[in-house]
Amino acid sequence: MCIRDRYEALLYLSRFKFTSEHLKYIQAVMPYAEPEFFAYLEAMDMGSVKIHAVREGKFIFPKEPALTLEGPLGAVQIIESTIINLTSYPTLVCTNAVRMRVAAGRKTKMIEFGLRRGQGPVGATMGAKYAIMGTFEGTANTLLGFLSKGEIPITGTMAHSYVISFTNESDLGELRKLKGIDLVDRANHYRNELNWTHTNYSELLAFLNYASCNVEGYLALVDSYNTIESGVKNFLITALVLAEVGVKPVGIRLDSGDLSELSKAARKIFTEVGERYNKPYFKDFTIMASNEIHEDLLYDLQKRGHEIDNFGIGTNLITCLKQPALGMVYKLVSINGTPRIKLSEDIEKVTLPGLKSIYRVYLEDAKKPSFDVIALRDEETPKEGKAVEVVSKEKKKLSFTPEHVELLNPLAFDGKVLFKPLGVKEGRELIFDQLDNFEPAIIQKENPTAYPVYYSVKLYALLDDLIKRAKS
Repeated sequence: MCIRDRYEALLYLSRFKFTSEHLKYIQAVMPYAEPEFFAYLEAMDMGSVKIHAVREGKFIFPKEPALTLEGPLGAVQIIESTIINLTSYPTLVCTNAVRMRVAAGRKTKMIEFGLRRGQGPVGATMGAKYAIMGTFEGTANTLLGFLSKGEIPITGTMAHSYVISFTNESDLGELRKLKGIDLVDRANHYRNELNWTHTNYSELLAFLNYASCNVEGYLALVDSYNTIESGVKNFLITALVLAEVGVKPVGIRLDSGDLSELSKAARKIFTEVGERYNKPYFKDFTIMASNEIHEDLLYDLQKRGHEIDNFGIGTNLITCLKQPALGMVYKLVSINGTPRIKLSEDIEKVTLPGLKSIYRVYLEDAKKPSFDVIALRDEETPKEGKAVEVVSKEKKKLSFTPEHVELLNPLAFDGKVLFKPLGVKEGRELIFDQLDNFEPAIIQKENPTAYPVYYSVKLYALLDDLIKRAKS
């Protein structure tokens, strides 16, 4: 799981306050409450709350607390749902994006296409932001580009409705000419020379028009009629015309059919036409693919082989269709200094008592994580070169001597936010660094190896004692 967006959650807390309008509403729905209750709410803020939180972009594992809130019980209870809301959806989308990145590979460019399918305008726009935080390179959501003040690149292609809206040459109007060349005349020349007169002519006109007004960003959607026999060939006709005026198109977008086979066929034709007309750059035209891309399909494409350079991913990214909700929970672990525990018939739902720190331990290489240790916060911090005793989930005691130790959940809020959020570039670098350094067997989709998360001896003893006392 890749943690996001603790900064937004903590920023919310720094501004938390019941306004007079809030209080009037609550009084209307709770007329039976005593005046002292509303005075209590009016005075409430989060100035006395402290939060230890895992750094944004860090990978964490089951049982590890993403955030630990300390403060007056009423205050930290009243913000429960909001805190989970502000961290669970960002973490879910970011994790989903990282999983898709792993499936697609490092070199493939990933673009967020989810605006039409997102959960409302806010969900779609914020989801796009979290996808970018999860290593996607750009978005088709122009609003997000605007809100980011240009930090997040926007990109997109033409729509099917644009392509099929053209009917005859007069639709081009004055865009028929580019740098003194009649685009239609030159396109018909190459169409005849290549013996491609079977392509859909209105599609060719749409491509010429789009290219004329998008000279630097011409990327054609090629599946409106027939992907290879019309769309790809019409794109190449247009590319030959643009070459006469010194313009290099970007490429094509595939949006239906067998993406593996179609991408291979398109690349083959690019190469053949490039060789025929001595245009070596034709073979390197970008091939983008969309159409319900999901994690399993990305792995399948890798297995079968393909010629796709970019993926545009919408529905399965923004809605997290494979797992639409992240089961984050918010549990009491200590009250007035006394550790508390929640038991369950399901061992995975038993909570860990007490205020805890998470340490990432590196044994032989200071960059490659070996395991995590969850310890009580008042314990001595594990140190480099000093043996650390831990207990596994199988109740085995183990001892290790770390090369490097990293605290994952430092103090992040003490009445105010204590850190600056990561920029897009820094966030991407952090995630790629972890993907490079965690063991591949932990990240792989098929039969992954569980990353070791151990308990300190003291935490395990407390856990065991509380379970026994509760059961007795």
